[in-house]
Amino acid sequence: MLLHKESLNELRQHFRLNIYEIKIWTSLLSRGIAAASELAEISSVPRSRCYDVLESLEKKGFIMMKIGKPIKYIAVEPEAIMERVEKQLKEEAEQKIQIMEELKETDIFKELELLHKTGIKKIDVDSITDSVVGRNNVNRFIKEMILRAGKSVTIVTNKEGIRQKLKILKKLNENLIKRKIKVRVYTNDEESINASLKGIEISKINYNGRFVNVDNEEIFFVMGQDKEYSSGIWVKSQFFVSNLNALIENSGIFAIETFK
Repeated sequence: MLLHKESLNELRQHFRLNIYEIKIWTSLLSRGIAAASELAEISSVPRSRCYDVLESLEKKGFIMMKIGKPIKYIAVEPEAIMERVEKQLKEEAEQKIQIMEELKETDIFKELELLHKTGIKKIDVDSITDSVVGRNNVNRFIKEMILRAGKSVTIVTNKEGIRQKLKILKKLNENLIKRKIKVRVYTNDEESINASLKGIEISKINYNGRFVNVDNEEIFFVMGQDKEYSSGIWVKSQFFVSNLNALIENSGIFAIETFK
């Protein structure tokens, strides 16, 4: 019984044989023992190539030669072939792993790391952006941003957003103080500012926008006034945020009147 073309192609990949080799080997498996002329006829491999293919298969350990007139060939059982191929693959894998381990200590690998670090610096001018939809998701995202802060948090908000922002800051206040994060809040809603939050600077501005700036590296703009369907856009880029922050400060909206 001869195998289909698809099966032959799959086998040749697994056992790393060429198409003539897999045809001769499977033909010999179907006979157990056969002469070269018989195998050429069964496998449709040209007779002029058959002897070269048989010699190659013998060297690879797939068949054995039986001396006589005519010379005949015996197929090695597939299980033995599988064990040999598995062992060979494991040895090759171990060698490749060893080569990769040794590569880490070479100057070439150090050059790769240097290229990566250089590339990161060039990428800093590009923006990484995302969007957030839904009031709960917006508030959760802002909370996560504040927790990521390493130096400073600047919150600009209006009457619609001040209470929720103060609620978030109240929960995170001890954490922010412990990490020595400078927090500034700017709002146009004077009446809502009653609670005293230690270490948080609250000031009045004549501006109705809403955004959160963390470390001058990432900024989140809250959009829309609908409490249930608020959304926001997040941008992370030190280049973008720093320049935007300078532009906002120069616009005069932070002409503040301190409440406390």
